[in-house]
Amino acid sequence: MQIRTFFENFISEKKMVKTSKLYKPNFSLIFIDICIILANTFAVFTFLPLTTKNPFAKYSIPALFFIVAWVSISYLLKRYRKLRTQTFLTLLTRLFNTIVITFTLFGGFILIQPASPYSENVLITILIGVFVTEYLSLFGYFAYRYAVQYDVPELHPEIRTSKKPPVTNLISEDAILERQQRIAGFAGKKVLDYLSIHTRLNDSGTMVLTDLNLEELKKIETYEFSTFIQLKKLNNIREINKMLALINDKITDNGLIVLCYRTKSTTKQYIFRKYSKFTAFLIYNVYFLLHRVIPHFFLTKRLYYDITEGRHRILSKTEVLGRLNYCGFEIMKQAKVDDLNFVFARRVKDADPLTNRYYGLLIKLRRCGKDGKMFNVYKFRTMHPYAEFLQQFVYQQNSLAEGGKFKKDIRVTTFGRIMRKYWIDELPMLLNLLKRDMKLVGVRPLSEHYFSLYDKELQEMRVKHKPGLLPPFYADLPKTLDEIQASEMNYLSQCEKNGQFVTDLKYFFLILKNIFFGKARSA
Repeated sequence: MQIRTFFENFISEKKMVKTSKLYKPNFSLIFIDICIILANTFAVFTFLPLTTKNPFAKYSIPALFFIVAWVSISYLLKRYRKLRTQTFLTLLTRLFNTIVITFTLFGGFILIQPASPYSENVLITILIGVFVTEYLSLFGYFAYRYAVQYDVPELHPEIRTSKKPPVTNLISEDAILERQQRIAGFAGKKVLDYLSIHTRLNDSGTMVLTDLNLEELKKIETYEFSTFIQLKKLNNIREINKMLALINDKITDNGLIVLCYRTKSTTKQYIFRKYSKFTAFLIYNVYFLLHRVIPHFFLTKRLYYDITEGRHRILSKTEVLGRLNYCGFEIMKQAKVDDLNFVFARRVKDADPLTNRYYGLLIKLRRCGKDGKMFNVYKFRTMHPYAEFLQQFVYQQNSLAEGGKFKKDIRVTTFGRIMRKYWIDELPMLLNLLKRDMKLVGVRPLSEHYFSLYDKELQEMRVKHKPGLLPPFYADLPKTLDEIQASEMNYLSQCEKNGQFVTDLKYFFLILKNIFFGKARSA
């Protein structure tokens, strides 16, 4: 028994030594702390009314001791461990303890000295400023960390085998009646009539979803259904991509999915019909901010979903169709029933690895560069979310307009059209100029899909040169895709014949002439 007690005490002591031993601090956290202290000290000495004429000289030595004491105490309280290994409440407690100990040391020294030249008010003000700054920094970091957490559903594309859908039959009369009543009660009689005509509604291979959560969706047998009808509006579904990816995983090859949603324009029309024009304008803009902007801003996105469960979001047609393409579906047809837009899509491939996508003001677009290498072009966002997955769809639907842009491009926002008209969206491309991915004058950087529309000869010539900020388009102002290719071929041929510098200089002045005097505008 004594031997057992001895070993237990020995092990306990070993654990204590292990937990209390020195650790390697994160030096970037120390540097940030020092910067915060110096910034708050500078602010106090510069902007607050102090009795001393030269506070920087008077408090320089105490400030140095303050920094040393603060860093030492913070180290002992383990504030400089890696942030990802600590929680917000733990770090906040350690920060508060650091403030208390530091104030006790320096405040006690000031108060004990009968004729101390230093002011406790200065100390308190600096400590409050440091605490507030540190707290806001911690809150911002953990808010960001919380916002970017994203759980990816487990998919099984590796076990998918190409086979015909299972043999299905009509469901029983009682099941048909129950299904019809459920659809009519949930979505209305018009929706029931529409689905009865355009889908195999009474087939055993059709699954009708109204309020099925993701956990229940995971339990559905793989390849059991060839049609999924989701009647819950996408506007009220929290994790649309995960739902689509799971259905993609469960549905048979070439299976059909039917979804419904309320568009942004329908929501706007409803509000303007219900209220007076001025009131409706205010209500719609507040509603748009709450249910369109905040759900897409990465710092507020997850918090929004936690509060609202994703209900009442404003969705554009582009976003819905883009999400479907992103998750492995091809758009078949669209229809409007009452105030709902229905989309029919066919499964054509496995869902891409899902990631949490962000749609801020500044975006990166993958473009073909010199030697065929792909690089990121920086621009201000002018398109709806998920627009990048719809380029081929828009081209197949509408082809190209005059000037080589896509005709009736639903992907571009109203404000985006204004930005494009005056090249505001292209200002961030100056970063590409600094990074030397692009040059000032040169052919336009193209997406893989648009690049594939070009003739083979021009493709081979294009990849020999860097793309440019000012394309030869603005010198020649071509109207059709063939004319655009001829314009670029002429420019590249002159580069190879006369030299790049001479050709770029010539085109530079031609482009400026058309912009300032020919009223050439970006589309």
